[in-house]
Amino acid sequence: MNAEAPVAGPPAKTLIAGVGNIFLGDDGFGVEVVRRLGEHRLRDGVEVVDIGVRGVHLAYQMLDGYHTVLLVDASARGAEPGTVHLLDATAPAGAPPHETALDGHHMTPDTVLALLDTLSAGTDGRRPERVLVVGCEPADVTEGIGLSEPVDAAVDEAVGLILRLVGTAPAPDADAPHTSDERNTTPC
Repeated sequence: MNAEAPVAGPPAKTLIAGVGNIFLGDDGFGVEVVRRLGEHRLRDGVEVVDIGVRGVHLAYQMLDGYHTVLLVDASARGAEPGTVHLLDATAPAGAPPHETALDGHHMTPDTVLALLDTLSAGTDGRRPERVLVVGCEPADVTEGIGLSEPVDAAVDEAVGLILRLVGTAPAPDADAPHTSDERNTTPC
């Protein structure tokens, strides 16, 4: 046979960003998850960063040619503390309200996503094709360092979910705990 096999392109560029304030208890969930992800070998094209509270920096970084962005953060959705959520935030969130002052150290992922279209209009950047949020229901976000017991226990679950999403881990064990709101889990 003389037909040449198609050449696969490079893997899609993926950003995994840990968001949160380590001085507010469970709000440090995203930062701890990306720290533990650093213990794993990830496929080429996957970048893991500790964004912490630098929301404006995150917004600009998201416009740097990523196909997929995974935001990892504490996410209060009314579930039991320690519940891991997977949310698809790909659709534009719209412009931030005019009366809201942008504070680079207190921006939620929603605010960052709302800024993307505005920022991309003034740069050559483009919005990621896919944005997912891996969130964890917090138990305590008062001042203090360290995660609560249920949120600390959820860190490994979130790491496993992220590894599956980026295609670097085997399929989950049938007896493993399941996340809520899990949709669109095609590898990034």
